[in-house]
Amino acid sequence: MKRPLCIDDLYALAVPREPALSPDGTRVAYVLRTTDREADTDHRAIWLVPTQGGAPAALTDGPADTAPAWSPDGTRLAFLRGSAQDKPAQVWILPATGGDAVRRTDLPLGAGRPMWSPDGIRVAFTAPVKLADALDAAPVVVDRLGFKADGIGLRRAVRQHIHVVDLASGEVRRITDGDWDAGDPAWSPDGARLAFAAALDPAADLTLASAAYVVDADGSPPRLVGPEGGIVDAVTWTPDGSALLVAGTPTVRIGHIGLHLLPLDGSEPVELTAGLDRNVRPGIGGWYGACPQFLRDGRTVLFGVNDRGRIHIHAADIEGGAPTPFLDPPDLVVSGMSVAAGADLATVLTLTPTSYGEVAVLDLASGELQTLTAHTATALPDVELLVPQEREFTAADGTTVHGWLLRDPAAHTPGPLLLDVHGGPHLAWGPNTELANPYHQILAARGWSVLLLNPRGSDGYGESFYTANLRAWGHGDERDLLDPVDQLVAEGVADPDRLAVCGYSYGGFMTCHLTTRTSRFAAAVAGGAITDLTSMTGTSDQARVFAAFEIGNHRYAGHEPTRPRSPGDEAERVTTPTLLLHAVQDERCPVGQAEQWFTALRAGGVPVQMVLYPGAAHQFIVDGRPSHRADYSRRIVDWLNP
Repeated sequence: MKRPLCIDDLYALAVPREPALSPDGTRVAYVLRTTDREADTDHRAIWLVPTQGGAPAALTDGPADTAPAWSPDGTRLAFLRGSAQDKPAQVWILPATGGDAVRRTDLPLGAGRPMWSPDGIRVAFTAPVKLADALDAAPVVVDRLGFKADGIGLRRAVRQHIHVVDLASGEVRRITDGDWDAGDPAWSPDGARLAFAAALDPAADLTLASAAYVVDADGSPPRLVGPEGGIVDAVTWTPDGSALLVAGTPTVRIGHIGLHLLPLDGSEPVELTAGLDRNVRPGIGGWYGACPQFLRDGRTVLFGVNDRGRIHIHAADIEGGAPTPFLDPPDLVVSGMSVAAGADLATVLTLTPTSYGEVAVLDLASGELQTLTAHTATALPDVELLVPQEREFTAADGTTVHGWLLRDPAAHTPGPLLLDVHGGPHLAWGPNTELANPYHQILAARGWSVLLLNPRGSDGYGESFYTANLRAWGHGDERDLLDPVDQLVAEGVADPDRLAVCGYSYGGFMTCHLTTRTSRFAAAVAGGAITDLTSMTGTSDQARVFAAFEIGNHRYAGHEPTRPRSPGDEAERVTTPTLLLHAVQDERCPVGQAEQWFTALRAGGVPVQMVLYPGAAHQFIVDGRPSHRADYSRRIVDWLNP
């Protein structure tokens, strides 16, 4: 008989990421993340699995190997290798058949994701560069925003720039330079140029605009391709080299990302996703999604979109026509995709309700998806994961609110219910398991119902819904969250005397906000919380985005007439016992947000506890110390079950 998930199972999980399909479509290289409990760290190694069947096997030993990339002829793999001593990652080259890897860079601050040139003799990458030498203890002079970043801290004079290493000679050349950051490079089909995204305008810290650029592979001033004044997140080339394909927005705004074709001859850009009304998810920065990639026909591009909490694959034709679904099973979330240059195959990393991630191969002709690995089942052979029910509710103003209800079918009703609010705010709960939230399964196995709603502002429901809560946090989203709880109480699912609320980041904001609006919750847990929007929009590493576009704050935006509505303004109304969980080095939602809330509740006589995680950044619940991740879930479970 199988058992439910427990906290210690986090240490047993093996989770694949970053799939890369060989050019001939016969093998998939991927990163397998496991946990070294004794060292309190994650271990990452490169694995291989054949696409025609066969057991996956480790190709490298780790402990910090990531970003596998196949050479154009499929004989070698480039990858990044760090060390257990936290030395910066460098580019290494390894025969695809195994053997000894050779280090090809030795840069003082490390190297970024490797990109092979079409002829296979060079590798391009971004790398951090010090524009000025200074001691770490030297004063930091700041004259622009963006001077710090979550997970990094103060950036000082370090910027990301494109480099190219010649694999025969070992010579490394810096291709770009200046007081700005270059995005990941993409080689032109002829290997003569590199395209990338960057914000070169000295006022970009205020405008937040970025654009696409091309530079000669031997070095030259960057040349703008397409319009300025928008946002570019990811760049690739069309197979004929005549245009760039970018994921971004034509203006600086909070809204859907689209796919745009930017001809190099200066003719008008073409939006390939017009009319789709779904957000393109290129899967950069560790988020779920799939970076746009061309098929062998040279005209069809596959890309990720968010549709009602699921990350699916769509296809678009650069010669015209509306985008169409290509891979859209109802229980699937895609977290990485790679297309084979010499075969009609793609590999995707799939997350489902019963798996934390598996490598699969997609036949592009038939649409058949075959799963190649079983890492979750192998790691947790005696664990049975509960599957969420898809639900829809109606808010008071008629808005349809979609989400998921996780509960044991054998649970007694009415029973305790946890409302968990996602972050973002433009993320969305899906049907898949989440490494950051094992407490969902644990609570459901103990008789709880866990309600995962996607209120207005969530991704996957059209751009009007996506933007419906801009500069209005705590308004429309409030009813989107509370009215479904009332409906579950009316259905007899939830016990009105045993309701709890929690959330992380924006979800932490809503947790605190809701406890100022109602006393119906018997307990609250706010992780990475936002409690004072004025200080938040002045101290976050994303301060400008929040102040000018997301939250609205005339003090820091310089032109916004709105004033944010903060939980801290009404803290005296809170009676709900509250647990605060916060990373000390969080630059996205600085730790002072939790400290202010703790002080206010403690002074008001409200039962409150604050737990601080030293050395951790905002995303620690996903990729921080394993002991911190386990502690986070354990404390939530214990707070709700005293």
